[in-house]
Amino acid sequence: MIFINPKTDYAFKKIFGSSESKDILISFLNALIYEGNPTIQDLEIINQNLPRQLESLKDTYLDVTAKLDDGTLVIIEILVLNVQYSGNRVLYNAATTYAFQLQRGEGYRMLKPLIALTITDFEMFRNSPNLISRFVYKEVKSNLNYPEDAMKLVFIELPKFHKQASQLETLTDKWIYFMKYARILSEVPETIDSVPEIHKAFDLANQARLSREEVEVLERREQFIHDQQGAIIKAFEEARQAGIQEAREERKREETLAIARQLLSQLDNATIAQVTGLSVEDVQNLRSTNS
Repeated sequence: MIFINPKTDYAFKKIFGSSESKDILISFLNALIYEGNPTIQDLEIINQNLPRQLESLKDTYLDVTAKLDDGTLVIIEILVLNVQYSGNRVLYNAATTYAFQLQRGEGYRMLKPLIALTITDFEMFRNSPNLISRFVYKEVKSNLNYPEDAMKLVFIELPKFHKQASQLETLTDKWIYFMKYARILSEVPETIDSVPEIHKAFDLANQARLSREEVEVLERREQFIHDQQGAIIKAFEEARQAGIQEAREERKREETLAIARQLLSQLDNATIAQVTGLSVEDVQNLRSTNS
């Protein structure tokens, strides 16, 4: 079997955002937000429209919005590209979704809590070993929780997940394994196939269920993301090499200045400039600094 990549927006919505996906999404959110506890009993998937066939770079993230049975809003984004200001984007989407709950004339009491679940295909918090990070509003010194439990940010960093199929124990492990490895699997591991919702997710992810047009959309989407990842890696490498070259030139200049300092008491400015390759003005400035 060939499974579509749940880390592409089209596939993600097919699996988690369709009308037949409510039970899948409930299990998924209970696993990633509530550590596998059956906290969510029911929800409503709000945005079920599939994305356009090819989006611009700024839209290469995945998004499903759901309203839980207690009114809490959950937005799910998967960041597949490590672009600049990804953190700002998460905050913007969370704040915008929270604010736009209110209709004209409604008071603030109508606002419901919001949880922003972000799954990244790169390490977002490089200084933290945590696979799952949770952020809430707290007072800096006393660690006091903000009175209104308005917004929570939950991050899952897929590169920090290293368990093999035989090592999966919790529901959280199994869903993260699905998100990270579904695309490269040819069959469903027994350790996760026993979860009905994950079994159903794999069934929805089976490429054989898709039309030729849908497969073409997914292939173009994956190629687009692959190209963008390549461009980011290339830009990073060019910047790194430029930094290395700049550091080399700076070291070389410092060595040249050190030689010039040793010659200040022995030669005139013009001769030192000729020997070291510095300009006469550089040598004069060096002499003034050392006088």
